[in-house]
Amino acid sequence: MALKPLVFQVRLALADGERPSAGSGRPERAEGRHGWSLVREIQQRGDFDPIMPGNFYRTLRGMLADGLIEEARSRSKVEPEDERRRYFRLTPAGQRAASAEARRLAALVLESRAKKLLRKRG
Repeated sequence: MALKPLVFQVRLALADGERPSAGSGRPERAEGRHGWSLVREIQQRGDFDPIMPGNFYRTLRGMLADGLIEEARSRSKVEPEDERRRYFRLTPAGQRAASAEARRLAALVLESRAKKLLRKRG
């Protein structure tokens, strides 16, 4: 099942929070990201239509209801926690769904190149 582009973009932004913990080399639980930081990152990533707040927060509510993301406390040392903001992170199910969507999109790119609809970069 294909994901809506905004849902996939949110998952990409939240996947950036997974990073190896100091010394262990294993990923630690992703820190929470608040909604506005997600919007900024998504809009900086590419040439997208402006993200409307109502649509964005409706998307987050749907992702929460589907168990793809969960609320989290911010563990960011750079950004102090603000009790007015809601912080989110991917769930394991959200990570699996994002990986499946990335594989689906990669297959479409390969097929598009094979049909000469896309050229290889470089």
